[in-house]
Amino acid sequence: MTITMMLLLAAAGFLSGAVNAIAGGGTFLTFGAMTLAGIPPISANATSSIVQFPGYVTSTLAYRAEIMHRWRSIVVLGIVSLFGALVGALILLSLDNPSFRTLVPWLLLAATAIFAAGPWLSPKASSAEYSASSVTSVVSQFLNAIYGGFFGAGMGIMMLAVLGLTTGGTYHHLNAMKNLFAMLIAGVAIVVFIGGGVVAWPQALVMIPAGALGGYSGVWLARRVPQALLRWCVVCVGTALTVYYFVSG
Repeated sequence: MTITMMLLLAAAGFLSGAVNAIAGGGTFLTFGAMTLAGIPPISANATSSIVQFPGYVTSTLAYRAEIMHRWRSIVVLGIVSLFGALVGALILLSLDNPSFRTLVPWLLLAATAIFAAGPWLSPKASSAEYSASSVTSVVSQFLNAIYGGFFGAGMGIMMLAVLGLTTGGTYHHLNAMKNLFAMLIAGVAIVVFIGGGVVAWPQALVMIPAGALGGYSGVWLARRVPQALLRWCVVCVGTALTVYYFVSG
């Protein structure tokens, strides 16, 4: 790797950690950076899970007070997230690079559209809370976790929307749950991907520390900074990646 590429990867890692802590979309940045580095799509996708994991951990720690408030909901949906992530990661490993490469532009297109619609999908602030053990809540989170284990771009905003509809609570309580579940999903996917030998370790080691720092910083930003500008930067990256994969295919 050149110095320029290392700096690009580190910047992508930091920004991915930050935007994941706020709402989601970090996969666009890490996947895009590794695409520029010439990494095959399955390896880039698998490595993204590893890169973003420390950011999920630090942002979860920064939200520990909100997490303790919802611990009963977290136990139920956390277990569901683990099983769903395992299914999604195993589906990814069952594909070869050409097959997954065919799916990538469509996955990116759908994820970018969902992320762009985030302001309309995001839950409204509310103090009302519902049972997380309902069938709707469990099934919805299981499907989110399958998608997260398989690809993950846009997973955060989908989880925020579903959690808001099925469990209720304030934005920061929901965001705390989302970060924790994303950490669990990424953790399971990492174990599967390492076992499958599809991780690009040199690039991952450059991006991991930056992602951890970005994850902690993102919670600070989420509490203080308007999110519109950061959201549309991620949408632009997702759009550019979508066009690239459609055109280059």
